[in-house]
Amino acid sequence: MEEHRLGNRIRAFRKLKGYTQQEFAEKMGVSVALLGSVERGMKEPSEMMMKRIGELLGIELSELLAAPKIDHKEGS
Repeated sequence: MEEHRLGNRIRAFRKLKGYTQQEFAEKMGVSVALLGSVERGMKEPSEMMMKRIGELLGIELSELLAAPKIDHKEGS
């Protein structure tokens, strides 16, 4: 389940930076199939791959790995 959340965050940050999956895979030096597997949570990225993702997206790994904040508003 953790890989799925991480994959969703990788996909979201990739899209925010304007990369298609094909473009990002090429910049990463991996296949689109591998990147897709990571984004779907089917495969866990290596430490080296995580560092490269952070570099390309211009974000710290801690930000990529951070749990999303949930806003609990009363009366919502």
